[in-house]
Amino acid sequence: MALAVPTLPWQAGALVHLTGATVFWWWGPLFAFVLVPLFDLVTGADGKNPPEAVVERLEGDRYYRWCTYLYLPLQFASLVWACAQWSGGGLGAFGSFGLAATTGVVAGVAINTAHELGHRREQVERRLSRLALAQSCYGHFYVEHNHGHHVRVATPEDPASSQMGESFWAFLPRTVVGSLGSAWSLERRRLQRRGRRTWSRHNDVLSAWALSVAVFAALSTAFGLVVLPYLLLQAALGICLLESVNYLEHYGLLRRRRPDGRYERVAPRHSWNSNNAVSNLFLFQLQRHSDHHANPLRRYQTLRHFDEAPQLPAGYAAMIILAWLPPLWRRVMNPRLLAHYGGDRSQTNHKKARGQRSEPARTDPTITLG
Repeated sequence: MALAVPTLPWQAGALVHLTGATVFWWWGPLFAFVLVPLFDLVTGADGKNPPEAVVERLEGDRYYRWCTYLYLPLQFASLVWACAQWSGGGLGAFGSFGLAATTGVVAGVAINTAHELGHRREQVERRLSRLALAQSCYGHFYVEHNHGHHVRVATPEDPASSQMGESFWAFLPRTVVGSLGSAWSLERRRLQRRGRRTWSRHNDVLSAWALSVAVFAALSTAFGLVVLPYLLLQAALGICLLESVNYLEHYGLLRRRRPDGRYERVAPRHSWNSNNAVSNLFLFQLQRHSDHHANPLRRYQTLRHFDEAPQLPAGYAAMIILAWLPPLWRRVMNPRLLAHYGGDRSQTNHKKARGQRSEPARTDPTITLG
């Protein structure tokens, strides 16, 4: 089912051809934010965990790996096809922007595919992760997510962890700018430890950006500069989709400090969880985020539900729409957040009053990633 996502542009084209209705160029948003929430509502949640006796076999089953590998050729083939439609000039403004929005959904879910691949130890999967990020121009995510977010998650120091009372529209620029700065800082320190220059071919952030430039340049050369605005728009929409997910995954959750000043180790209670079956299938089980952060090397097909993890009232697709409507989001989520902490707001990761700063703390260096 996850491999249906990169075919959304083709689905859109087929629906327009069959019906003559140009509204179907907007099929990606309609699919993601109307159909998937309806499917979740009908099918409900699945809280069952894979039996421990089969986990090792599941981890080694290459079928699940190929589900992630095959996303990439479909992703880039549909991107090339979209460029051909934009350059043809027959879509009109409404159709062109609709196709860009549909392609943006593919780009956003591609970041999730890159997320799954980027946590693996195998070199081929790490390289595929960086390639999947080229469409969205968000290659620095590979560095920041693995070595920044997973270390600082659910703390005020993490730009990708939203705070109680912070709207998505305030979070979006903070996380985009903060994550970029964090990725650059992390990569600079890594290269300094190895005695290499920051501005060099060894810089994973620079190489990721160069890959995006190469992809966009090749498509603009092949189809004309007319496609460039739509390429940039679909990348921006893909980034917005990713950061919408980041916003809801850790909203207001906070790790406590230990007596030595470090934060406690990450546990399932530090991520919002969702067991909605359909959206989990489309997103490689991303919604079982609590187990992912507690055990980042665990492959998506073996992620588990934990009773201690706070639960979202719906799947990610519905929650993203809610996040875009701050008053409604606060009405739904703030009571759930406070209930998770027994009504004690001081235990949440919340926005500080003007002039009040969070005390810096050390994160646990024993956390290791793939």
